[in-house]
Amino acid sequence: MPHPNTAAETAGVSRRNFLKVCTTAAAAVGLPAWAGEKMAETVASAKRKPSVVWLHFQECTGCTESLLRTSHPDVAALVLDLVSLDYHETLLAAAGAQAEGALERAMAENAGKYVCVIEGAIPTRDGGVYCEIGGRTALELARTVAAKAGAVIAIGSCASWGGIPSAAPNPTGASGAPAVLAGTTVVTLPGCPANPYNLLGTVLQFATFGTLPALDARGRPKFAYGRVIHEDCPRRPHFDAGRFAQAFGDEGHRSGWCLYKLGCKGPQTHANCSLLPFCEVPGAWPVGIGHPCVGCTEPEIAFRVPLHTTVPIEKPTAPMAYPGVAPARGQVSAIAAGAAGLVVGAIAAGGYVASRKLSGAPERDAEDKRP
Repeated sequence: MPHPNTAAETAGVSRRNFLKVCTTAAAAVGLPAWAGEKMAETVASAKRKPSVVWLHFQECTGCTESLLRTSHPDVAALVLDLVSLDYHETLLAAAGAQAEGALERAMAENAGKYVCVIEGAIPTRDGGVYCEIGGRTALELARTVAAKAGAVIAIGSCASWGGIPSAAPNPTGASGAPAVLAGTTVVTLPGCPANPYNLLGTVLQFATFGTLPALDARGRPKFAYGRVIHEDCPRRPHFDAGRFAQAFGDEGHRSGWCLYKLGCKGPQTHANCSLLPFCEVPGAWPVGIGHPCVGCTEPEIAFRVPLHTTVPIEKPTAPMAYPGVAPARGQVSAIAAGAAGLVVGAIAAGGYVASRKLSGAPERDAEDKRP
């Protein structure tokens, strides 16, 4: 494999760390280790790195902030050595006409190849006047940039389905990118924020193999959203054993027991937070720090169901699905025991008589009575 380019060495990123981030990104999208090596090889030897155009609309920039907290290697290595981040309002040094010029150049030079990343909801009411950038509405920008992109990714819940801006009464008509870009395949990475490795893995898979991950009906990659958090939660054994925290700060809460009764939405939330922590810090996700999952990836739950309200469990737990090793035993009343004794006695007596007849015992008894 070609050695990573000198930009990585200048930034102080070793070949080992370069490979590490590529294999981590590959694993995040469910690809084997050799795919990570292929990603690294492609990026290191490519004349042009995969171009990324990142749009910001109605959001808090939380998804970008989570990317900035990716520290092994740091964001500089991610940007300089893995992708070419050609337009990103938060990170651009340029402003005004220069920034808009950078956007136009990136679209023209990489038409049909660049990855369009949308962060934030898109207001649609009143022609989209509630969010404008450079004199153009978010609605117009999203459609214009996505039309020439090779792939479109909606990062975060706001971009995926509306998120917080779409909460009732939704005065701006905030919508997710899939609703606005009807007819376009949009990879959605919901989460508040989304895990940056889910994004990086998806972008590198597209750049390296020209494919996108397998998606579910909502455009979510199955590698990250195919299972509910409840299935892989480290507190699941406490749930199965019936050990629940009843209040924040009680003994069960301090002991790391299940948070379901405190409103955890894990049984209905599709995400890989429990398997891929944030910022490379073990346990860096809500349940890991002692707070219930709020269901931020689910449009029917997040910002609609009260924070500490429990949700139904759609899938049975292990004790409900399989018979117990030691089933509970009931008690027998004295009357029932007496009745059973009479029946058993009658059956035993009948069996004894029948056995004597079959064995020829009557003949022997008759011979014993002779003088």
